[in-house]
Amino acid sequence: MIIRELCLENFTKVPQALQAGIERIELCDNLAVGGTTPSYGVIQEAAEYVAESKTTLAVMIRPRGGNFVYNSHELKIIETDTLKAVESGAQNIVFGALTTDNKIDSDALETVSIAAQGLPITFHMAFDEITDQKEAIDQLVEFGIDKILMHGGPLDQPLDTDKIKSLIDYAQGKINIIIGGGVNAENFEELAQLTGTNYVHGTKIINL
Repeated sequence: MIIRELCLENFTKVPQALQAGIERIELCDNLAVGGTTPSYGVIQEAAEYVAESKTTLAVMIRPRGGNFVYNSHELKIIETDTLKAVESGAQNIVFGALTTDNKIDSDALETVSIAAQGLPITFHMAFDEITDQKEAIDQLVEFGIDKILMHGGPLDQPLDTDKIKSLIDYAQGKINIIIGGGVNAENFEELAQLTGTNYVHGTKIINL
């Protein structure tokens, strides 16, 4: 079974998504900059709405658009936002942070892992900027990260199915790979088959 994750900006289309039978929702704000942390009120309302359904609610934790290198002040914001997202009813946390040399920021990831209080964590498309991605997969597995969202390269280029397939083969089922960026209701089945994943992600993964 292919698990579809619909990326939604705020609460507006949550009811429609549930009616359409979506398996997962990634809740964000500011999709124009790639998604940032939604408000606590939005998280709480969405969490209450999906509570009686089979839909999983994942919440983006990202304090701003731009790069994924965060300073100490931003990390405090990230920690607080993660705690508040958990308190508001998030079922999954979506986060990613890098060092200036495009490696995983282990300190930031540890902070979020603790604040998430056991909730599954997806490392988002910051992964595509990492140079040694096999080493990064090993690190994320060691951290207990549940999923990685990836496109396989720059978002202005087609999904790199060969690269993603090789990374999925390398991961050997130790971590789930979600494909995103140009993945939609018309092509997700073909792209899932080409890459070997069971997880697909996008703003148009279903037609609302």
